[in-house]
Amino acid sequence: MACPDEVAPPFDTPCIASVVTLTMSRHDDAAMSQTDQGVEPRHSLPEGTTAVGVGLVIAGLSSYLFFKVGQEALGKDDFKPIVALWFATFVVAPGFFLPLEQEMGRALAHRRALGIGGRPIVARVVPLGVAIATVVVAVMAGFSAIATREFFEGYALVTASLIIAFMAYAPAHLARGICSGQARFSSYGIVMGADGFVRVVGAVILWQLGVENVGAYALLVALSPLTGVAYVAARGRLSTDDGPEAPWSEVTPNLGWLLLGSLMGAGLVNAGPIAVDILARSDEAERVTRFGNGVLLARIPLFLFQAVQAALLPRLARLAAQQDLQEFRNGFRRLLLVVIGVGAIGTVGSFLVGPPLLDVVYDGGLDRRTLTLLALGSSIYMVALATAQAVIALHGHAMVGVGWLVSMGVFVVTTAIGADDLYLRVEIGLVASSVCGLVIFAISLRRRLAEGFTPDASSALEAFTDRPLEG
Repeated sequence: MACPDEVAPPFDTPCIASVVTLTMSRHDDAAMSQTDQGVEPRHSLPEGTTAVGVGLVIAGLSSYLFFKVGQEALGKDDFKPIVALWFATFVVAPGFFLPLEQEMGRALAHRRALGIGGRPIVARVVPLGVAIATVVVAVMAGFSAIATREFFEGYALVTASLIIAFMAYAPAHLARGICSGQARFSSYGIVMGADGFVRVVGAVILWQLGVENVGAYALLVALSPLTGVAYVAARGRLSTDDGPEAPWSEVTPNLGWLLLGSLMGAGLVNAGPIAVDILARSDEAERVTRFGNGVLLARIPLFLFQAVQAALLPRLARLAAQQDLQEFRNGFRRLLLVVIGVGAIGTVGSFLVGPPLLDVVYDGGLDRRTLTLLALGSSIYMVALATAQAVIALHGHAMVGVGWLVSMGVFVVTTAIGADDLYLRVEIGLVASSVCGLVIFAISLRRRLAEGFTPDASSALEAFTDRPLEG
């Protein structure tokens, strides 16, 4: 019989390890009793994997459906401000708030393993999130006139929606941190999945009602993340127990490096459409939308990668918590082979069937070269991300932050001095920057393994919840 949403407190080392299987695993009652007796559970895929996996699938599919419905309702020209809003939102929101989610989950999981209440952790992290949101919103407001004119085709409501979306994703990420740290994996999946589901349903309703106001669709992007949070909060799934006071050192030891890496990693995965938007002429709005469509198609391997993580990383997290370095290395090699395989299939698939598939889904608009290079850049980024996660698991937070920063610099320089062709210069920048990140992280991983660094429960949780890709 499956256990309830809140899993019973762990008792020994294997159970503590299961607590920190990030947001991807949960043992049922029988499995936990077997683990307590030192017996390997019969089922290799813990129940929580399914809950989070479903949330990831819904979130991924909703991206494609929202773009399809939005373009049917508004047309490609008028949908361009929504494209810009979309990719800008998923730079700033996970860029600033994913590290808080990671640190919240890590600190709560550690306390939960010790049988200590986590409410003081929440009391530390939430005001920090409010402070970050306040500063960033003030900066956004200061540049709002420029953003409206240069980036959002004169739609002030779209600019306002970017600010609202940023504020809305703050509680969403904090709620996810609470759910992961408290092993409430079904609630975690609901927070992720409800965001995309509500957005698509709302877009369909607006489309069928004949609404052609760009601002209405922008507000859907901005407000949808609050729905899942409201639901799990109403069910009491964001509650925590009281406990001893939490010093700042308990919640912020790696926050600075995580923040740098998250901002640069999220920036890089969303940089293509933003760069095309900046470089395109005022009469090329449709080209921006078409490029955004191509980027979504190229991300299919990345979404598959996240699903693969949900299935494979529970074991890696358990091995990390047990500090079994050799088995951790073997597990990472297997994961890397799967990631490379998924990326290769995605790249070859884009070359072979990308243009006709794009014709069916989004009425085409991109050639085989563009789709293949976008898929190649996305696949290399995916391998770089998996390698970066392994480096974080080995306490290499600083190298990951610096690696993503250097990669972003490579993208900016390569795109600035690249070919005259609008798409090609951005495609080359995406491939070059992803290669740069992969090389840096591979060298860092090799060095840390040679120096004998070992993962632990906390670093594993931070590593395997490091997912710059959101939308």
